[in-house]
Order: sequence, then C-alpha cells, then structure tokens
Amino acid sequence: MATQPEVPVATVAAEPAVPSLVDRYFTRWYKAGKWGMIASAGPYVKGKPCEDHCILQHSNRICVITLAGSHPVLQSGKTIKSISYQISTNCSRLQNKVSGKFKRGAQFLTELAPLCKIYCSDGEEYTISSCVRGRLMEVNENILHKPSILQEKPSTEGYIAVVLPKFEESKSITEGLLTQKQYEEVVVKRTRAATGTS
Repeated sequence: MATQPEVPVATVAAEPAVPSLVDRYFTRWYKAGKWGMIASAGPYVKGKPCEDHCILQHSNRICVITLAGSHPVLQSGKTIKSISYQISTNCSRLQNKVSGKFKRGAQFLTELAPLCKIYCSDGEEYTISSCVRGRLMEVNENILHKPSILQEKPSTEGYIAVVLPKFEESKSITEGLLTQKQYEEVVVKRTRAATGTS
C-alpha cells in the first residue's frame, strides 16, 4: 500500500488567496452613515448612525447596491422580519419595468432616493438609499422571500438593487464616495469614539 507524501504546511500557506468574484470584477465604494461627533470623517447617508452602504462598481459602469459589513442589519443578534420595496403609496421599486437598449421605463434615482425598507424583529427600521444617481435596472426580489440571504451573502445573492449611472456621470459618481481604505479608517475612528480610546 503506497502512501501519499505529506504536503508541507509552509507550501500550502504560501499560495496566494484567490480573490472572490466580487473582488476581481468590482470596485468597492462606500457611503458611511451618520455617526455623531465625528462629522468630518466623510460623506454619509441619511438615517441612523452606522447605516453604511457599499456600492460595487463594475467596469461597465453598473453599480450594485449592497450593505456594508458594519451596517446594523448585519450585526449579530439582528433578525430581519421583512423587506419592502414599497417606498410610498404611489411608488414601488417592484413596478420598475426596463426595456430596450436605452433602458426605457427605468425609474430615475438620485443619491438619496430610497430603494427599500428593512424591518427587524426588534422594531428597528432601516431605509436603504441608492447612493448613486442613475436608472434603476433591477431590484433583488429574492430577499423578499428569503430575507436571511441579505445577512448571509450581502455582496452577492443578498444585494439590494442594480443601478446604471448616466454615461456622462459614470466617472463623477464616485466623487462623493469613500474608498475601501477611507471607509476602514472611518470604521476605526467610529469604534475608537464609541469605546472612548484614542
């Protein structure tokens, strides 16, 4: 009986990690939620403290709106009761019908336009904003039927919506957003401010 040679642990550890599909094809941009005392830390979305959004921008200018890892909905202990794309009595993102090359019928969104509302079992309610100007291409109806995928896979199957910025604005939409590094700095400052350390 032949035995297989053992692979040295150092060889396995030396192999570089394969980037995820999201990391390979999308650039991550962030919009940080208001968080009190440190208002100069960067652009923020309207709402409660720490309601951070992540915008995944593809090279073809499509933007996928997701929740950032520090959003309260993704924190341990939160349970999503329901998600609604009904923004007002006259406006539902589910009624967005897009057709043709020029994306006729798509709802136009501003940076502050609400996309959906998330209701948690603890009574908290979160409004998710577009964060970028453009046409609403689609909303993720899967999270309506299985809200847990929003928490389990926020950057992939649990995305909120897909937005297509105008061609002439595709370069400028990132001006009001934070890079990955800037966002990480904001989270560190926020954590230090909350714990009282410097």
